[in-house]
Amino acid sequence: MRSTRFIRGLWVWTLASTTLVAALNLGPERPAARAVVLMGSGLVLVWVVTGGLLMRRHRQYVQARMRALPGPWQVKFVLFCTLLALLEEAVTTTMTNLAPVFGVPVGRAYITASANYLDVVCFHSVVVFVPMFVAWAWMLARWDFHPNAVFLAFGATGTLAEVSFGGPQQFLAYGMWTFVYGLMIYLPALCVPPDRGARPPRWWHHVLAVLVPFLFLPLFAPVLYPILRWHPEKVHFPPIPPGA
Repeated sequence: MRSTRFIRGLWVWTLASTTLVAALNLGPERPAARAVVLMGSGLVLVWVVTGGLLMRRHRQYVQARMRALPGPWQVKFVLFCTLLALLEEAVTTTMTNLAPVFGVPVGRAYITASANYLDVVCFHSVVVFVPMFVAWAWMLARWDFHPNAVFLAFGATGTLAEVSFGGPQQFLAYGMWTFVYGLMIYLPALCVPPDRGARPPRWWHHVLAVLVPFLFLPLFAPVLYPILRWHPEKVHFPPIPPGA
């Protein structure tokens, strides 16, 4: 399958680029930048490599177990995606808290908005992901996307989200962001029942699938707005100075 070959190529590119960037930033001249790169490398090693291989190895077992659970598949899908997002954020928050291991104090270098896990997931990341997972449950009820297509589309959505926060340079990390976000949704998409009456998607549905998750965010504004207004801080750490 063409998408499988593309994902494998993306895997190789992600590992090669992560290794190269880490090697170029191991010097002592920029300790904060080095720490951020090592945190990102740790995320790739733990979530992308280890997590991705475990998901691939046990995907059929997980699929059988999830389909056997009672309840609407849409609810199971959203809950499963949320669980995986919580696991991914546990990895990123751990990396932020490992800053002293990477040679700098906590808060001088970071890859999450806070060193507090509950703060991260409740006020910065997963709380925003859930409406996007609901969007995908809605789309999968209508169109029969292949799990690989779901993986790539949500990876593109995640890349656009990172660009909106971190600037256009985040496009250079497209491979990494595709795996970081795509692995939150690949297994749940694989567990969706095939006999749900969904239609085959047209080519433009794949483009639409990248953008629809963003369109669902305003629908959850009555829930999200009070939470984010009550907790307005975007990042709890001082900015990392250029060249630090």
